[in-house]
Amino acid sequence: MTAEQDTIAAQQGSACGDRGFALFGTAIGHCGIAWQGDLLVGVQLPEDAGEAATRTRMQRRFPQLSECAMPPAVAAWAARVVATLEGVHDDLLDVPLATDGVPPFNARVYALARRIPPGKTMTYGEMAAALGEPGAARAVGQALGHNPFAPVVPCHRILAANGKTGGFSAGGGAATKMRMLDIEGAFAHDTLALFAPRG
Repeated sequence: MTAEQDTIAAQQGSACGDRGFALFGTAIGHCGIAWQGDLLVGVQLPEDAGEAATRTRMQRRFPQLSECAMPPAVAAWAARVVATLEGVHDDLLDVPLATDGVPPFNARVYALARRIPPGKTMTYGEMAAALGEPGAARAVGQALGHNPFAPVVPCHRILAANGKTGGFSAGGGAATKMRMLDIEGAFAHDTLALFAPRG
């Protein structure tokens, strides 16, 4: 285990077998992570109201799971998410996802989104065209709005046409989306001004 993984593991409670969920701190707030066996079941980006709200959201999303200590593999995934949200360029492509209940179109969207490198973006229309369905930009947006794996599936890297932000279902909405892109160095010349102190 790395020091970061040890810190994450130390923050958790008792072990609960091969499935569960846990919270962990990041540069943008407390995230949640859920797992079953050797698969990632879901990730929760921070809620506006803080750690307790993120825990409540995880309990609602995964009522069959208990909060408990992360196994080493899950702690490693969480540590990589922490690093990603601090600006480390990690595509997280090798994190295994539990996609059995994901609709086929959504699964295709998520697989393509995972191929977008940190610091880069695509539009909903470009995603649809790359999937061979050029009229499906709205459907792409809807699929990303139901993404259970953000930021492992980096839906924040998909924008509306003409560089507009587009929707984002995580706490903080579009502001969180732009903050995540700024951390990754996307649109450096444009986004830095959004977070500059105002005099």
